[in-house]
Order: sequence, then C-alpha cells, then structure tokens
Amino acid sequence: MPLIRIEPVEDHVTGRFAIEIYYPAAAERPLVTTAPRYRSAAAAEQDTIAILAASANNPAPEEPADRR
Repeated sequence: MPLIRIEPVEDHVTGRFAIEIYYPAAAERPLVTTAPRYRSAAAAEQDTIAILAASANNPAPEEPADRR
C-alpha cells in the first residue's frame, strides 16, 4: 500500500503544472502543493521524484556531539 500520492495539477490561468502531495495516500486534501511552475505533467513528476531521491541520498549532516 502506498504511503504518499503525487499528482500533477494544471493551473488553468497559466497553463503550467503544480504538484500536489497527499499523505496518507488516501487523503482527500493535499499535504503540500507547489507553485505551478512546470510546463508539463511529466516534468512536474520527474522533478518531484528527483527532489525526493536527492534528499534520500543526501541525509542531513549529523549534529555535533555537544548538541545531542
């Protein structure tokens, strides 16, 4: 069962696409909505996947020992 749902949504004013991220996947309203900056739904999805992959592959730096 998927944990999140990612959907491209066209902005009818600009003709560009935004991304809506739903969590949990079955949620009725999006948790996050981006600005409509993508020229196509495919570009919006690909960029979102690239952002998620980059974040997963580059975890935040570890806190110094004196801050733990």
